[in-house]
Amino acid sequence: MAGRKGEALNVHLLAAVAVGGALGSLARYLVAIGVARLLGSDFPWGTLIINVSGSFLIGVLVESFALMWNVSQAVRVFLVVGICGGFTTFSTFSLDAIVLMQRGELWSAGAYIAASVVLSIFALFGALHLVRAFAT
Repeated sequence: MAGRKGEALNVHLLAAVAVGGALGSLARYLVAIGVARLLGSDFPWGTLIINVSGSFLIGVLVESFALMWNVSQAVRVFLVVGICGGFTTFSTFSLDAIVLMQRGELWSAGAYIAASVVLSIFALFGALHLVRAFAT
C-alpha cells in the first residue's frame, strides 16, 4: 500500500495511517488488558488473540476491497496499514516468546509460537473464504 517510487507523499494518506494506527494501538492495549483480566497474565493470551483476530480482520478487509468494496486509497490505508498495523502485535509476540523461553517455559514458548503462526494464517485464510462466500 506504499506509494510508488518517485511519488510525492500524500498528506491525506499519512494522516489516515496515523489516525488508524493510533486507534489500532488503543484497541490493542484495551484488548490486552481485558484478556489479561479474564485469562490471567501467565501466558500471553492477549497477544495471541490480538494476532489471530488481526489476521482475520486484515483478511476480511483485503478480500472485501478486492471483491465488494470500492473505497478510496485513504480508507484502505486507514483500515489496513493504520488500524490493523496498530492493532496486530508481532513485535510484542516476539518479546512474549523470548520471555517465556527465558523463564524456562520452553513448551509454552513453542506452543505459543506455533499457535500464533498457524492460527493467524488460518484466520486470514478463513476470512478470505468467508468474504468470498458472501461476495458471490
